[in-house]
Amino acid sequence: MPYDAGLNFNYIAPTRIIFGEGSISELPMEVRALGDKAFLVTDPGLIETGLVEQVKRKLGDFLAGVYSDVPQDSGMEIVDKGAELALSAGADVIVSLGGGSVIDTAKGICIVLKEGGSLRDFQGMQMLTQLQTPHIVIPTTAGTGSEVTSGAVVLDRDQGQKIIIFEYFNTPRVAILDPHMTENLPAHLTASTGMDALTHAVESYVVQARNPISDSAALHAIKLIVKHLPLAVANGADLVARGQMQIAALLAGWAFSNAMVGLVHAMAHSLGAVCRIPHGLANGILLPHVMRYNLDEIPDLTADIAEAMGVAAIDMDISAKAMAAADKMDAFAQSVGLDQRLKDFNVTEEQLKECAELSMSDGSIIYNPKIVMDAEAVLSIYRTAY
Repeated sequence: MPYDAGLNFNYIAPTRIIFGEGSISELPMEVRALGDKAFLVTDPGLIETGLVEQVKRKLGDFLAGVYSDVPQDSGMEIVDKGAELALSAGADVIVSLGGGSVIDTAKGICIVLKEGGSLRDFQGMQMLTQLQTPHIVIPTTAGTGSEVTSGAVVLDRDQGQKIIIFEYFNTPRVAILDPHMTENLPAHLTASTGMDALTHAVESYVVQARNPISDSAALHAIKLIVKHLPLAVANGADLVARGQMQIAALLAGWAFSNAMVGLVHAMAHSLGAVCRIPHGLANGILLPHVMRYNLDEIPDLTADIAEAMGVAAIDMDISAKAMAAADKMDAFAQSVGLDQRLKDFNVTEEQLKECAELSMSDGSIIYNPKIVMDAEAVLSIYRTAY
């Protein structure tokens, strides 16, 4: 969106943010302000870390039940089962503890618990007319930004496609960002979720629906990630780096929730649905290649990204800066240990063709700054990332 006399936009950021080491202690007070019975949504891996037990102790008598069966790529049936359990428990507040899959599952549960039926009834955008079940998010990764976004991505196994549900009425009420909650995240997951946040920031800065507020959040997120992600990967106990990455993911989440994302996400969603490649890894692999694809359409914006990444020399022209940004993205991913290509996941040519077709029907693709004419263009990018 050009910054001219025709500029107009809506910006929504309703989530209350509680940040700081030990901020998990605020959980009981936040539950009390929203309801009486909290239903905790999480995953099996977090039970093993002891974080689930810690949150259960904080909830105390507010705890109505726990649902810990959320997989990496959560599906419609997972949401519906969780909503059924939450209803049986008499829950009036949902608390999610986990990464993007857990948070998005909880968002779906909030809808079904309030509206009834199945999550299948609410596929699409802006189908709700009232505030949904209150949702408190405790992220254990710094990547998706889902703690502040209106959207949820859930796998429809029947269609073999990830479905985007985008509802302003379902934005989480509270996000508790305690760096200790991400302290035990393994280095490879720290890196891949961090690349997810970086992709959100980069795409939200260049898409057609960008605006001045989302731009400022996106650029600052890029600066924070470039500085702090390598530190968090190298030393998981670095709580300053962990906290700054949480802030970066939050800023990137605000940015893309209001400005949207583009072709990288359309392609990554398809890789997740067809090839089960984790979302952050898919983003990290694809981002430099999509940046080069978009370059001729937005050299000035890509040059801004180079500035934010610290790779724009004074004597460079805009085109050189833009290319430096894409090259730096490649090098940055490798510097945090993400040097995979699609061939490392045993992706076949037929799967790439299927993913290319799926990407053309993904809602994110329409916001890409460069129009994607056909599936062949998408397939060409997949091949360069192979």
